[in-house]
Amino acid sequence: MLPAQRQSHGRSRRRRSHDALKPIKLVNCPLMGEAKRPHRVSPDSGYVRAGLRISVPKLGIGTDRV
Repeated sequence: MLPAQRQSHGRSRRRRSHDALKPIKLVNCPLMGEAKRPHRVSPDSGYVRAGLRISVPKLGIGTDRV
């Protein structure tokens, strides 16, 4: 089934105006000073937030890398 009328360029572009990707925001890890995404684990220090550090030796998160 076809649309009753063709959609105009302006209407299509207005709809697509919100489809653009936003840049990833980064914050600095307070322990290591490296950039990390908010609410994510810092791979080197295991820091998530104040009072919470995660250690996963199998993945090398929050451990000393040799």
